[in-house]
Amino acid sequence: MKYRHSCHAGNFADVHKHVALLALLRALQGKDKGFLYLDTHAGRGSYDLSSPTAEAAAGIERFLASSCEAPELREYAALLGEFRSRAAHGHRYPGSPLIAALELRSQDRAVFIELQGAEAHALEESLAAFGAASAQLRIERGDGFERLKAFLPPAERRGLTLLDPPFEETRADFARLAAALAEALRRFPTGVVVAWYPIKDQRTTNAWLSGSLPPLAAPLLQSELWLYPRDARVGLNGSGLLIANPPWRFLERMQVWLPQLQSCLAAAPGGADHRSAAHRGAAHGGGSSARMLSQSAQ
Repeated sequence: MKYRHSCHAGNFADVHKHVALLALLRALQGKDKGFLYLDTHAGRGSYDLSSPTAEAAAGIERFLASSCEAPELREYAALLGEFRSRAAHGHRYPGSPLIAALELRSQDRAVFIELQGAEAHALEESLAAFGAASAQLRIERGDGFERLKAFLPPAERRGLTLLDPPFEETRADFARLAAALAEALRRFPTGVVVAWYPIKDQRTTNAWLSGSLPPLAAPLLQSELWLYPRDARVGLNGSGLLIANPPWRFLERMQVWLPQLQSCLAAAPGGADHRSAAHRGAAHGGGSSARMLSQSAQ
C-alpha cells in the first residue's frame, strides 16, 4: 500500500469532507426513522496529531484557531472538542468512522469497510477505546467498491454512503469511483451518496466530470474547495465532493458555510500569513463553489 492517510490526516480536504459529512448526518437525523451509514474506505478511525504535519497545521489546526460564524462550522468545531475531551489524548483527530460513531442514534447503524488488515484492526481499537463498539457498528474487511453491493439497499430504506478512495492510481480510481457511484444509485436510487475526489489538475477533473462520469438518475450537487490554482504544482490543490440526492436546502446552506471555510483555511490565525512566498502566491488562486450539476454537465 503506497498511501497512508495518517500522513495526510487533518489536511484541508479532510476538513471540507468532514464538515459536509457531519451536516449530512444531522440532516438525516431530521426524521425519527433510522438509517445506515456506509463507509467504503474507512481507514483507522482516529489519528495522532501530537506532532502535526504541515498539512494538518494548514488544515484542522488552522480551522480550530479560527472563528467561523456558520452553524455547520461551529458544530464541527464543537464535535472535535467533544472528541478530544473524551479521547485518551487531546491531540487525536477523528476520521469519518469516529465522526459517525459520535453521531449515530440508537435506531441508526453503520458499516465500515477497510481493505488493509492493519488499518481495520486499528479501527477496531479506536472504536473500542472510544467506547463506541456496539451492535450497531460493523467493521468489514474487503474492497469497499465491491463490498458496497452487499449492503445496498439497506433494510431501513434510508442511508448515507461515503465513497472516499485513497487515489493511489488516479486514473483507475477516478474510473472506479464513477462506477461505484452509479452502482450505489442503481441499487438504492433514493440514498444519499457522497463521492470525494482530489483536484490536482483541472484538465483531469473536467474530463472526468464531462466524459467519464455516467449520467445519473439523481440530483447531483458538486462542492469544490481549493487553496491553490487548480493546476498549480503543489500536489493537492483542492478537494471535491459529489453528493447525490442532497437533503432539502443542503445546497443553500453549503453556499453559506463553504466560502467561510475557504476563508479561514486560506489565512493563518490572527490574519498573519506564515507560508512561504511561493505558497502565498499560489494561494491567491484559492476559492470554492457549490452548485447542482445538470445531466448535460455530466
